This record gives sequence, structure tokens and C-alpha cells, in this order.
Amino acid sequence: MNFSEEDVHNKLEEVKHPFIDCTLTELGIVKNITVNDNNVIATFALPFPNIPIKDKLIFSVKTALETLGAKVEVKITVMTQEELQNFLVLEKENWK
Repeated sequence: MNFSEEDVHNKLEEVKHPFIDCTLTELGIVKNITVNDNNVIATFALPFPNIPIKDKLIFSVKTALETLGAKVEVKITVMTQEELQNFLVLEKENWK
């Protein structure tokens, strides 16, 4: 199955945070996407190490991208101070 980088980004726009009314991309959690053939590398920038819903967030992205036929590899990092501040502002404004 072939898909474009645009297809991947469009699919990610459907993946929302379970408690914040924003997509994971808007929140800066899904930081980088690399598409190579049918392989996608998704880099997650977490607000804090070992957040309790880490596995749920990763699962939601993997599940969405696998509908395109993608093989998904996940890399994990922690947000920079600037990214964390942006995340906290969006969290406060959009908490469900």
C-alpha cells in the first residue's frame, strides 16, 4: 500500500488527546514524522518522562497510521522547556 507524507499528516490530524481537546500534533506531542516507503518513524515529545497515558497515546497514533498500511516505529523524547510551556497553555485552555 502506498501513501504520502500528506496522508500521514492528515491521519494524525484525527488523533486527539484523550483529556485535552487538541490533536497530539497541535500539542507538540507528535513532534516529527519521517516517511520512507511504507515505514513511518514517529517521534513523541512527552511533557514529562513516564506519563501515565504514554502507551495510550502511542497506541492511538500507531493504530491510525496502520490503517494506511504503515509500519510504525516510535521514538520517545521529552519536551524542551519552550515546548512544555506551549503544551501547558494549550492544556489549560482546552481541558475537557
